[in-house]
Amino acid sequence: MYFRHAEVIWRDYPELVAGVLFADGVSRDANVESLVGRYSEVARQRLGTGTESELPEIQAWRRAFSRMGLKPTQYRCASEALLRRFRKEGALPRIHPLIDLCNAISLAYAIPIAVIDTANVAGGIEVRHATGSERYLAFSGEMEHPDAGEVIFADAEEQAHARRWTNRQSALSGVRDSTASVLIVTEAMHVGANDDVRRLLGDLTESLGEVWGVTPVHTVLAPETPVFEF
Repeated sequence: MYFRHAEVIWRDYPELVAGVLFADGVSRDANVESLVGRYSEVARQRLGTGTESELPEIQAWRRAFSRMGLKPTQYRCASEALLRRFRKEGALPRIHPLIDLCNAISLAYAIPIAVIDTANVAGGIEVRHATGSERYLAFSGEMEHPDAGEVIFADAEEQAHARRWTNRQSALSGVRDSTASVLIVTEAMHVGANDDVRRLLGDLTESLGEVWGVTPVHTVLAPETPVFEF
């Protein structure tokens, strides 16, 4: 399997830093509460008395969404949506230990993290512009077709695993009780993103080893090395 960005994505967003990780052997039977608490506290301190819109990581994604022709306050990157809910409610709902962990790390770094069950991915994933014919399964159960030109995560069978880039994932490859193998993608565009994405991957790798005893493989992609095979 593979993960890559289309050449045009690298051309149009030269500031992009993408970290990808593959892990096999995860399960629902795990306790991540201490880690969730640790990373949530980092987020709480970063927010302080301000809002998530002031963070450079979020501002960079808002600029990217504007360049995609999207209103940044209507369509938010995943980390901004999580931080907004966290700031208002003080905590995030528990979904699955792996999702809870990745959400907490996303809060701490203010960087979007996508967690994809590879069992429901055909061939691999390319981040590219949609043609408009791809299929996207919403969590409501409704089948949608991304708009032509929209940035999506597309697999070899024209299934869209994310819409509007880092805005919304698909229910088709969402983590569930039976999930064992996952592809985790984290993308950032702010100044200092290269260091932050590498630190995030390091924290995630350490946490996965601590909780599930797995040894993930990961890398940081670039225009010169745009493909992650796993």
